[in-house]
Amino acid sequence: MSLIPAFEIGVWNAWIFMLCHILLYLLVMLVPTCRYRSREMETTHTETEKRLYPTIMILWVLAIIYSIFLPLSLKTIWFYAGLPIFVLGLIGQTAVCLSICTIPINEKPLTSGIYRYSRHPYYVTQLIMFIGAGLASASWIFIVFSVVSFILYSVMAIPEEHRCLEKYGDVYREYMNMTPRWIGIPKSQ
Repeated sequence: MSLIPAFEIGVWNAWIFMLCHILLYLLVMLVPTCRYRSREMETTHTETEKRLYPTIMILWVLAIIYSIFLPLSLKTIWFYAGLPIFVLGLIGQTAVCLSICTIPINEKPLTSGIYRYSRHPYYVTQLIMFIGAGLASASWIFIVFSVVSFILYSVMAIPEEHRCLEKYGDVYREYMNMTPRWIGIPKSQ
């Protein structure tokens, strides 16, 4: 990793990694049965969330723009270290998208599939993908972006959990007691 990255537009740039993330995001937004498109999921956001969402979106757009100019060095140790990490995150992100798009909407929280191992798998898998992309492109700027995004997501996770507690009550409290916030083995009953 160099302090100042090389900038050039090309076919083999980090935008390939960002494209995968964009396509998964579009999948979630375009599937009509998706939980996130449901009226049931419409909620009022806290002031913290109202401030953080635009910040995260700006960071995300900047990362996309940056990735267009960030070449991949295909024959480096960085690329071969980052690629499997990115693919692991991509598989996890796909599992999240499939969970929120295929499990029916009801009065219970989403607790199966990858949600059994993390209360916020979208944030965790996104961090893994971005760190993998940062390593594969040998970009410390991309790694910093990943860490800053995860810190912002960590702040947003708290009000999300409070909303779920209000909506689902003891069922969600039990889920919180059984499932780690970020990632881990669920506690047995």
